[in-house]
Amino acid sequence: MSSPLSASVPVSGFGPPAPPSLALGLIGNCAFSALVDAHARIVWCCLPRFDGDPVFNALLQPDAADNASSFSIEIEDLASSQQWYEPNSAVLRTQLFDKEGNGIEITDFAPRFTSHFRSFRPLMLVRRVRPIQGSPRIRVALNPRYGWGREEPEVTRGSNHVRYVGSELTLRLNTDASISHILSRQPFLLSREHNFLLGADETLIDGIANTARQFEQETLSYWRKWSQRLAIPLEWQDAVIRAAITLKLSQYEDTGAIVAAMTTSIPEAPNSGRNWDYRYCWLRDAFFVVRALNSLSEVATMEEYLRWLVNAVAAERGSHIQPLYGIDLERELPETILTHLAGYLGMGPVRIGNQAHEHFQHDVYGNIVLGAAQAFHDHRLLHRPGQAEFARLEKVGEQAVSVYGQPDAGMWELRSRSRIHTSSVLMCWAACDRLAKIAQTLDLAQRAQYWQDHAKRMHADILQRAWSEERQAFAESFGGRELDASVLLMAEVGFINASDSRFVSTVEAMEKTLCDGPYMRRYEAADDFGKPETAFNICTFWRIDALARIGRKQEAREIFETMLTARNHLGLLSEDTHPVSGEMWGNFPQTYSMVGIINAAVRLSAPWDSRI
Repeated sequence: MSSPLSASVPVSGFGPPAPPSLALGLIGNCAFSALVDAHARIVWCCLPRFDGDPVFNALLQPDAADNASSFSIEIEDLASSQQWYEPNSAVLRTQLFDKEGNGIEITDFAPRFTSHFRSFRPLMLVRRVRPIQGSPRIRVALNPRYGWGREEPEVTRGSNHVRYVGSELTLRLNTDASISHILSRQPFLLSREHNFLLGADETLIDGIANTARQFEQETLSYWRKWSQRLAIPLEWQDAVIRAAITLKLSQYEDTGAIVAAMTTSIPEAPNSGRNWDYRYCWLRDAFFVVRALNSLSEVATMEEYLRWLVNAVAAERGSHIQPLYGIDLERELPETILTHLAGYLGMGPVRIGNQAHEHFQHDVYGNIVLGAAQAFHDHRLLHRPGQAEFARLEKVGEQAVSVYGQPDAGMWELRSRSRIHTSSVLMCWAACDRLAKIAQTLDLAQRAQYWQDHAKRMHADILQRAWSEERQAFAESFGGRELDASVLLMAEVGFINASDSRFVSTVEAMEKTLCDGPYMRRYEAADDFGKPETAFNICTFWRIDALARIGRKQEAREIFETMLTARNHLGLLSEDTHPVSGEMWGNFPQTYSMVGIINAAVRLSAPWDSRI
């Protein structure tokens, strides 16, 4: 169980909510998700899917604004709170206590389980509240908004439900609490359990309390069985399980897409303007998610993702492939600034869409092949690919050969600078290298030789042109001198032996230039917004991996322990960490960062047979 968050809150009556922070819990069911703050207030929830309209948007809008929206269950005279996940599940519990010791417990989850031999993941948010001590007085405030806060829904009521009718979406709240108290936000004494089921405009088949209770039991059972099947390392088991569940919740199961994060426009650093929309599927990020879960023997996510991936590849018919697409394979993701929303802590702009869909990022071809490669070798899969799938994947490889050595925006998606990035050519090599290995598995000797020849040529070229004699390190681009943490992937993807003196020297050079104590920034050169201020969490995890590989395992363990303390109280990480304050910044929860937790634990853990 994660350590509960405790807070002392000197508030009289029902005061204003706490300011936004990333001390949030994630609930979801692979169809939608919501973020819940430490006082059980839902501050972010996009519907009908991850990249949809935030019907609760308080994370990006001050509560004093007319178009702010949230769903809160408050206790009068709040004095303290504690919050945790039920072990090995996506069911979140929050306890709130008032100044006299009266207390309530709120349970939040999105139903997910198997029903009638299929996955049941309704568009439904379930909230259950019960008294746990004394005679607490509570207030329920449900205020959805539509159209990114611009549209106030029409409210209609029934005997046990409230409908919030919008022009494009209607939500229904089924509840056994007083409808009048909910609509008026009238405080009342909580003498028994109440249930709130918010979702599609549909009537329930069973009673409200029975439905909520059954859904909770079935959802707990589902996640516990899912977690039980993970092949986790001996050490840091709770951290790994929480990271794995978070990554699974980032998959939009209807299509198989994996989003980079659940939010948009959380700045990478205070007032930096680095505010991006991450609610889409980057082929690069998705590969890292698949690879991390594969390392835990959770291959179902890979199978689901490959459904999405092969359709993305097929649609481009052997030509340029974008670095990201919408979760339903949308190609156009125009970037727009919403001026009517203030942004996280007032630090706008708020953006929807992402201009990176227009970029040429040549590492994408390697990420596609790497993401699909295990499927050709893994005999556990229900639908193992064969020669037909390999032929389609070869078209991706041909694109990698075609663009190799051409300037691009790079994996950090630079908007005003184009270079021959080392990370991009590295992934072109990886595409050819893995295609050769797949061809060998399929007994296609000629094709194996063909891809081996390309990989060999690229390998020699990269070693020569990416090396900076001046810096005694592999540079971020051919002929360049600046350093970039992505070069550490050379060892991870098998391009170079970690014991090679050139790789060791690269690690040492980066530690002097890119590291602020245990934390690592992405690169040293200024970009469109100046020099990065915060540490990029995945880069710190790449450093941990590199240190372990070159024999500095104790240092790697110490840095990993530091990163574990950088998580919030529920074990979740955002994109960036401020090296001085330790604050979390960037979109949340960030799949890259959660991947790093799994990879580091698997790399560093003592083996099971050392303890049993």
